[in-house]
Amino acid sequence: MPPAPGDREARREEVSEAVWRVLAEKGFGGLTLRAVAAAMGVSTGMLMHYFPTKRALLTHALDLLESRTADRPRRPHPAPGLATVRAMLLDILPLTPDDTARNRVWVSSWDLSLADDDLATAQAARYTRLRSTLHPHLEAARDLGELPPTANPDRLAASAVAFTHGLVVQALFDPAHFPRDVQITLLDGFLASVGLWAPDDQP
Repeated sequence: MPPAPGDREARREEVSEAVWRVLAEKGFGGLTLRAVAAAMGVSTGMLMHYFPTKRALLTHALDLLESRTADRPRRPHPAPGLATVRAMLLDILPLTPDDTARNRVWVSSWDLSLADDDLATAQAARYTRLRSTLHPHLEAARDLGELPPTANPDRLAASAVAFTHGLVVQALFDPAHFPRDVQITLLDGFLASVGLWAPDDQP
């Protein structure tokens, strides 16, 4: 008799949780059916019902990573302009254990994406979406006088993402030199350097 829909859904959730635990501990390089099965205490044969190929497992892992990123707690947007840009960029940085684990998984996915045209295209699309979410707030900052009138929101969005993700990598590899307070200070310095905005004005 096939399992009831509720049982299937519960088992699917267990599988996803096991995939995430393996990703957080070992990254995509350590993501295998054997590792997920060991995390669940089941056979690899059982997992083959969910992931008949390694590609299916990787696709599920990337979908899981994106959904967890989208559903993570976020800071409120305090005001139009650079204050909101700051909040959005702080949400990216590895400032908490959960943020650090998620960023470790993202960074480990880059090698995989660089080796696969379809995954590379999807990764590029994610960056395009991220830049597009910053764009209207940078436009607002320019209109509010927090940026020079000649500021280009597209270029500033690209610069902000590049700076923030560069800081993510440094914090992951050298957390002793880039603890939470240092990351925030560096981000505030970056924002102050591109505009007419003082980080001391923000809570």
